[in-house]
Amino acid sequence: MKHVPSVNQLAAPLVEYLVDHAAELRLAVSRQANGVRIVDAGIQATGGIEAGRRIAEICLGGLGRVTLVPAAAQAAWPWELSVSTAQPVLACLGSQYAGWSLSHGEGKGGFFALGSGPGRALAGKEELFAELAYRDRADSACLVLETGKIPPLPLLDKIAGQCDVSPDRLTLILTPTTSLAGSVQVVARVLEVALHKAHFLGFPLDHIVDGMGTAPVCPPSPDFLTAMGRTNDAILFGGRVQLFVAGEETAAEALAQRMPSEASKDYGQPFAQVFKNAGHDFYKIDPLLFAPAQIIVTSLGTGRSFRAGQLNADLLERSFS
Repeated sequence: MKHVPSVNQLAAPLVEYLVDHAAELRLAVSRQANGVRIVDAGIQATGGIEAGRRIAEICLGGLGRVTLVPAAAQAAWPWELSVSTAQPVLACLGSQYAGWSLSHGEGKGGFFALGSGPGRALAGKEELFAELAYRDRADSACLVLETGKIPPLPLLDKIAGQCDVSPDRLTLILTPTTSLAGSVQVVARVLEVALHKAHFLGFPLDHIVDGMGTAPVCPPSPDFLTAMGRTNDAILFGGRVQLFVAGEETAAEALAQRMPSEASKDYGQPFAQVFKNAGHDFYKIDPLLFAPAQIIVTSLGTGRSFRAGQLNADLLERSFS
């Protein structure tokens, strides 16, 4: 029987490293009244780029590597995040994708965040896991939430219950979008964004064998909308991804042509402006926009590669500056 990795078991030692080295990573670790462990990576704690890099590897379920690499000599922004994994579908869609909607209460006093990371595969609340035919089993769970406040206790109890772990075996890592760690862990989703776009386009996920991607490290901003726009723009205008796929060469070529962000009717402005034009409603934005700037799809059957899209330094500069 084919062995399927446990994303929670693989991520567990990475989580413990984060906790054990919290002081040097400028993180704060606490226990809530019910025993749930909270890692503050940018709310009260300062956090930083290295914390964000390690959190991104946790999001990938221990199945991927995230490294800082120098950008091309002529690039205005000198550092990029490089993401690679030998299990792109499981690591990116089965773990890293922010697909678990978590909420408690309503209005200004309510809490809402999207959960990403390996804990999603324990709860299996999304239809995506049926498509992936994957459900994890482990005695500890970790989720990463892009939020600026600690979730309420009833929600923490609910998450632990749905992950089928005791509350003291649940770790939540909180990364505000406005923080250094938060911006890094979002930009490190460049490969995941490509996988999600391929899924949206109906490309067979089991044909995606390998993949890697890069995107520039964006400057954070204390303003949420600006920070959110920059993390998206790092991928939309500066992201590069190569996928290695099985199946027909014609399908590989078609995927490449339809993949880049420039294939969207909403392409052409920094994301913060697109979001404003859509009335701050994500669902009014063309879903084809959410993709890397440039894509190479390599057909493993024939060895041919198909390239589409382009980096857009001008839009990146408008966003980052």
